[in-house]
Amino acid sequence: MDNYVVLVVDDDKEIRDGIKIYLKNEGMTVLTAQDGIEAIERLNEHEVHLILLDIMMPRMDGIATTFKIREKKNIPIIILSAKSEDTDKILGLQIGADDYVTKPFNPLELIARVKSQLRRYVKLGPFEGGNKQIDLNGLTIDQAAKEVSVNGEAVKLTPIEYRIVELLMVNAGRVFSITEIYEKVWKEPCYNADNTVAVHIRKIREKIEIDPKNPRYLKVVWGIGYKMEK
Repeated sequence: MDNYVVLVVDDDKEIRDGIKIYLKNEGMTVLTAQDGIEAIERLNEHEVHLILLDIMMPRMDGIATTFKIREKKNIPIIILSAKSEDTDKILGLQIGADDYVTKPFNPLELIARVKSQLRRYVKLGPFEGGNKQIDLNGLTIDQAAKEVSVNGEAVKLTPIEYRIVELLMVNAGRVFSITEIYEKVWKEPCYNADNTVAVHIRKIREKIEIDPKNPRYLKVVWGIGYKMEK
């Protein structure tokens, strides 16, 4: 994974240095920051392909940093959190993070998640169906441009949100279980992913639906999963 730049943001220098060693061994360039303010400065100075972001930090924490980054950038964000911070992990996903890893983490798991996010963001092509434009009663996806719009208005999605929408629109009318969505989008085995998928679905609805509580496009099929209405 040469030429990929990862920004590691954590107020613990030992954690920053340890992650840096793991990522450099995989051929990645690593930038570091000790809080959210430094992270924003690094993003303004360098091209970054992925961010590993701690939640609990001084000056600007991971939640505020994620929110700030998502105002302008859609690069993947993986949250680093302690087990006691489950509520913060869910909040992080709600405001735009793509995944999370719980501390203390297995280095192999961390590397696998980083590589998975980079593949999707940098080089992964569209789902089966080719580079085409699909319209479902005003909800439109342009696979070539990787853009989604509602009644002509562009919708700003994170990479994970886009991939979920793409999967469901290419297969409009088909119901996907949470496990299927996770494994097709995240490209890894599903393990306790219900909250992760549900948070992303809720966030997508907030962006594409006029009334997210009574969705027109992204429907739940109770006890089975989700589908995009034809």
